[in-house]
Amino acid sequence: MSTPVSVRQPPPGYPVRDAGRVSRTPAPVSIVLSAPDTDDSRWVLRAYFEDLASRHYRRSATGGEIDAAMAEDSSDDLTSPRGLFFLAYRDAGVTGCAGLRTLPGGVGEVTRVFVIPSSRRLGLGARLLDEVEHAARTRGLSRLRLDTRSDLREARRLYESHGYLEVLPFNNGRYAEHWFEKTLS
Repeated sequence: MSTPVSVRQPPPGYPVRDAGRVSRTPAPVSIVLSAPDTDDSRWVLRAYFEDLASRHYRRSATGGEIDAAMAEDSSDDLTSPRGLFFLAYRDAGVTGCAGLRTLPGGVGEVTRVFVIPSSRRLGLGARLLDEVEHAARTRGLSRLRLDTRSDLREARRLYESHGYLEVLPFNNGRYAEHWFEKTLS
């Protein structure tokens, strides 16, 4: 599985919400609301899909496999008013992402939570999840849902540590093997 070798800097003029300092690391983190079609967003989404596809195939995914995964599961709807897309910046560049889809009935779907391998275990996933939850509350959502795969054990631990409870399946996603939900206060 290849790892991105560089990180990208936030584009000038993007609104940045200072997410404070991440524990266990000296570098400040900024969470940026972005469109999924910017250069930085496309770069980190490609890294996300490369990671998922490589884990799925248990080998490095080919460019064609990554392209197919990105086409099959588009992120285009992660724009207002139906959704939001966040980028995490640390040090000199983009290191992660997370998305929120607004669903009927005051429900939101958490999606695309990802941190590049070289920045994992620094609390960035938790910061991104906190930002998504803050945005959901601001929009009046009362519950958040997500699904994930069995092989994404670290993701399941993150969700559980943030109060998400495993629930019965609520969709028939091709790769969904675990379903989680959290009631927002």
